[in-house]
Amino acid sequence: MRALSFERRVYLDALLVAAPAIALLAAWAWWGMPQSEAAWTLGSLAALLTLGLASRLRNRVVFPLYTLSNLLEALREGDYSLRGSRARHDDAIGEVVREVNALSQTLRDQRLRVQEASALLTKVIEAIDIALFSFDADRTLRLINPAGERLLAARREQVLGRTAQELGIEDCLAVEGSAVMRRPFPGGTGSFEVRRKRFRDSGLPHDLLVITDLSRALREEERQAWQRLIRVLGHELNNSLAPIKSMAATLAGVLAQKPPPEDWTDDLRDGLKVIGDRAEALSRFMIGYATLARLPPPSKSQIELAALLEHVSALEQRVAVQVVRGPDVRFSVDPDQLEQALINLIKNATEASLPQGGDVAVRWQADRAWVRIEVVDEGLGLGNTENLFVPFFTTKPGGTGIGLVLARQIAEGHGGTLVLVNRDDRSGCIARVELPRN
Repeated sequence: MRALSFERRVYLDALLVAAPAIALLAAWAWWGMPQSEAAWTLGSLAALLTLGLASRLRNRVVFPLYTLSNLLEALREGDYSLRGSRARHDDAIGEVVREVNALSQTLRDQRLRVQEASALLTKVIEAIDIALFSFDADRTLRLINPAGERLLAARREQVLGRTAQELGIEDCLAVEGSAVMRRPFPGGTGSFEVRRKRFRDSGLPHDLLVITDLSRALREEERQAWQRLIRVLGHELNNSLAPIKSMAATLAGVLAQKPPPEDWTDDLRDGLKVIGDRAEALSRFMIGYATLARLPPPSKSQIELAALLEHVSALEQRVAVQVVRGPDVRFSVDPDQLEQALINLIKNATEASLPQGGDVAVRWQADRAWVRIEVVDEGLGLGNTENLFVPFFTTKPGGTGIGLVLARQIAEGHGGTLVLVNRDDRSGCIARVELPRN
């Protein structure tokens, strides 16, 4: 029986179910009735009817299984559009068909999501300005994005299927984790960050190589920094040179008059005063620029933070700066640079609070790793913060625009940070300096 197909086993089982009835009918026809043509006819009809009903039973069992087989074959081939009919709740085969239909819909939805995610990933890989390469276990290139094509100065079809050694980037593929390398590529020379990650595709190991051009990013940052600096320098120089040039022309006109006007000495005195004031402002500007450009590395020594803050707060005479006591902290900093940074922050806080009649306070906190110093004012708070740390940018009359920049440079020179945030409890600003204790 096991060697027979499923269809034949069903057919034989149907015949076996009818076998006792057929045997009884044959016995009755043989012994109970005369052996005549009618008896043989009746027996033949019974046998044919049994065979027909067995065939019908076989078809009812086998044909739904063929349907399910076709549905499953379509799923295996990736065709999720076929659906089985007569999927009923109160039918065993109908329940199976319903589940197969549901499975087909689920697989269809999942494939659609995968295709959409794959399309998005492809777009991201093509748009990202970082060179991406994928190598198989034989170190053969299988994937490259447009940034990688530019780095290798070759089209995709020219490099796919070639080994890392043939492409000249075998040393990059030997990197463990990440590394910064300075080396030439066909598409350019400079500093590059190289990162390698392992992954598996179809059970086989692959390598993802990511190469970032650091030189271009640094050049772009440098270009933007120069543009900002030149813009501010040009603005400040024009502010000083324009009135000097105008006043010099006015004085030259006065001296050229024959005879000179009676009040020419007053005009000369006023003109020279304007020239002197603008020259002094320009001198302060250049001194501030030199201070930023030549800030030395911090010379650290152990200090008592409370004593330093009380000393710096006492230097401000326009308002009484409140020192809110914190924990006793002794740590290593450059006391001169830290004093200068705090003087600038307290000066800004005072100038923000004076028009509002507000107070200024200095407070600090500390843990095992960091010391946080905060200068709190009761001014109007921060508006546009875009240019807070742009060198020489200021909105205050007579300001130099280097106070905040110098304070942040000092904090970062100590391995710390300087941030300015608006207060939550009322109007005003908090200048927060965080410095490492070790």
